Amino acid sequence: KTPNDERRLVMPEFKSTAYQDLNDFIYANAKYPVALKNGMVIGGGTLYPEVNFTLPTMNIAESTMPEVIRNYKEIITGICERAKDLHSPGFVAEIETLPPMTFEPKWGIEVCKTVVDIAKEFADKHGIKSAVRITPNDIREGSDLVHMWRGRHWDAMLETFEGCAKAGADFLSVEAVGGKEVHDEAIMYCDIAKSVFALSALGCPDMKKLWTEIVAIAERTGAVAAGDTACGFANTAMVLADRNYVPKVFAAAVRVMTAVRSLVAHECGAKGPHKDCGYEGVYVKAITGTPIAMEGRMSACAHLSPVGNVAGCLADLWSNESVQNIKLLGGMAPTVCFEQLEYDCRMFNMASRRGKETALLLRDILADSDSAFDPQAYVLRPDVVLDISKELVKEDGHYNRIKKAAALALEKIKAGYDSGSLQLDDKELMWLDRLSEDVDALPADLDALTEEMLPQCDKLDPAKYDMA
Repeated sequence: KTPNDERRLVMPEFKSTAYQDLNDFIYANAKYPVALKNGMVIGGGTLYPEVNFTLPTMNIAESTMPEVIRNYKEIITGICERAKDLHSPGFVAEIETLPPMTFEPKWGIEVCKTVVDIAKEFADKHGIKSAVRITPNDIREGSDLVHMWRGRHWDAMLETFEGCAKAGADFLSVEAVGGKEVHDEAIMYCDIAKSVFALSALGCPDMKKLWTEIVAIAERTGAVAAGDTACGFANTAMVLADRNYVPKVFAAAVRVMTAVRSLVAHECGAKGPHKDCGYEGVYVKAITGTPIAMEGRMSACAHLSPVGNVAGCLADLWSNESVQNIKLLGGMAPTVCFEQLEYDCRMFNMASRRGKETALLLRDILADSDSAFDPQAYVLRPDVVLDISKELVKEDGHYNRIKKAAALALEKIKAGYDSGSLQLDDKELMWLDRLSEDVDALPADLDALTEEMLPQCDKLDPAKYDMA
């Protein structure tokens, strides 16, 4: 047996796209919407805001937990009050636990219960519909990590998921980090072969292990296994590209490649909505038909990006990025962010109510306003997404799909430049040619790539992935 034979992923593959007609591929509409008991339907025709919030800079310890809980009470109360004032049809609140809240699951569970209870109180008293997404921080990093799939890090994560689900969280999500230690090096050196290795040999098997457990927890507790995000992979590349540390064409290719990794959650049984900071969610939606959360211009509170408008084209939840509970002139920052999201959603929903033609016009305006200026925006255009997705599903296996994703992304970027639809400077064009050559030179199978890459990955401990 070769090293990867025992690690092959045996799970259903999506062999065709959920959408064939571009006119059916639009925001607030998913082929397989997610319905909640309170009447909210994600992807069922209404775009809802999803507000993501976190603590101000502070220490998290047993002694500070009263202040932690006070902050979360203030955050969710402010959001619910504003939702009532703005006649919101509903919203999703996302809690991304900070590392201490996952290392000590009881803290994360208490935070989740606090938010859930106040949201339910407003629902009972004022009819404010809401749902809560819990995203435990993936703590499987550091020198004291014993193994990716066993030991205290793994156990604490699963305990946090189960406890939060029992405390009333509606959606379970995570930003899985399997392979990130290798992928960070790949980004640093624009090494697309190492990126492919990190995502296919490490990321996809890790996704299978983790999401098999998350789906089982969801089934036991009545929560919804929602979806993952390649934030630590593609968003890292995007932020560095925005600062001109790495080429934009490299970051754009990585974005499309990560879709194959994130798709594994749905192969394991995730139902959506896919998590917001995974812009690769547009490909997941194209292939699976599940709803997605997207963040665009509203993520500027946490990081800048070139995809502020195009990110809205296919969103079923419209989100910000994690915003601290700090005081602004208009009020506390999470409440301010919620208001901005709510007004955006009103605009989207009004366009939908005026008919499909108007909704499609808004979708295409959002795409056209961003996509000419950056390849990372270009690969999020609905037409580009659907074209790539239709070719991607023809491939068998995650390695072949990730290789194909890289090739297709670079081909589409080149075609966009040649047609005058996309601007690229000489440096980006040079990297486009170089990366295309690198992709063409990739080995035919994963075992060959693994043999080539293992000696080059100083930060990788293969034993932690059962590779040794």
